[in-house]
Amino acid sequence: MDYEKEIERLKGRIACLEQTIRETSVPIISSIVNHTILVPIVGYSGGERFELIRTKVHEYISKHPDVNCAIFDFSGADLDEKDHAEFDQMAIELGLLNNTLKLMDIRPILVGFNPQIVRKIVLAGIHMDFETYGTFRAALKVLLKEEGRSLKK
Repeated sequence: MDYEKEIERLKGRIACLEQTIRETSVPIISSIVNHTILVPIVGYSGGERFELIRTKVHEYISKHPDVNCAIFDFSGADLDEKDHAEFDQMAIELGLLNNTLKLMDIRPILVGFNPQIVRKIVLAGIHMDFETYGTFRAALKVLLKEEGRSLKK
């Protein structure tokens, strides 16, 4: 067996799988609200993940210029174990996301922060100037109301 060829084959396979992970780790979903997308943030939420999120959202928006609102849902994000420094970094990353979208005339909305995470953010003294709602459903209700529509049971 030629170990060097096998190592190269496995490196190629790893690179292919890493690309698949990058492509699928930031799903972007059309919403029932016109011109609005949902970006669920699930699992790890570090700096490189936010860079990937920004990149994927910008790519999506460049292909879909009718989008004027992006809702980022953090209800599935792994935020419980973050320390003060990680919240500072998250605030910086969210600020970058917020500012770039606003410069592109996209309305960013953040949803899904649980009370424990909100308390940690506030106690850390982190100022975050974002439009936020407790849940995706609450954000949808506001957006639909602005369109003169509503969610019906």
